Amino acid sequence: MSNNDSFIDEVSEEVRRERLFHLLRRYGWIAIVVVVLLVGGAAFWEYQRAQDRAEAAAFGDGIVAALALETPEERRDALLSMEAQGTRRALVVMLAADQLEDDTARQTTRDELDAIASEESLPQIYRQLAVLKSVMLAQADTAPEEVISRLDPLTAPGAPYRLLAVEQQALAHVRAGDRDAAIALLGDILSADELTRDLQQRARQLTVALGGSLDAT
Repeated sequence: MSNNDSFIDEVSEEVRRERLFHLLRRYGWIAIVVVVLLVGGAAFWEYQRAQDRAEAAAFGDGIVAALALETPEERRDALLSMEAQGTRRALVVMLAADQLEDDTARQTTRDELDAIASEESLPQIYRQLAVLKSVMLAQADTAPEEVISRLDPLTAPGAPYRLLAVEQQALAHVRAGDRDAAIALLGDILSADELTRDLQQRARQLTVALGGSLDAT
C-alpha cells in the first residue's frame, strides 16, 4: 500500500470518527433517556410487586385474625369492617355469610351479598356465588317462586354452581308442596357427571325422604 493510500485511509477513518462523535453529541441524550427509563421502569415494577405482596399478606392476616375471634358476631363484624375492594371484598362477604347468629346479621349479610351480585365490574363467578349464597340465606322466608326464578340463570348448562342452584330450587319446590318437581330436579342432580359426593348424599337422602326412587340413579 502506497503512502498516499495510507493517508487517504487515515483521513477517512478520522472523518468517520468525527461523524460518530457528532452524532453522539447530538443524539446521545436519547440513549441516556432510554437507559434511565428502562432502569426506572424495572425498579418501579419491582416496587409494585413488593407492594402487592405486602397488601396480599396483610389481607390474609386480617382474614385469619377475624376468623380467630370468639363469637360469630365478632367474626362477621371483623370481616365486614375490613378495607377491601373488588374480588377481595367479595371474598370477605362470602366468609361473613357463614358467620350468622341472628336474623339481623342474616339480613345484613344478604344485603352485602346482593350488592356484590349487582356489581358488574366483578367477575361473573363471584356474582353468581353471591346470588347463590343470598338465596340460601333467604330460602326459609322468601316465596318459593321467587327463589326458583332468581336461581334460573345459575342453572344453565356449564354454569359453575349449576347443581347447587338446582338443589336450592328442589328445596323451594318442597316448600311449595310440589314433591314431583323436587324429585325430578334431584334426579337431574344425581345423573350429572360433575356430581360431588356430599351433594350426591344430600340428593339421595332428600329423594328418599320425599318418597322417590333411587333405582334410576
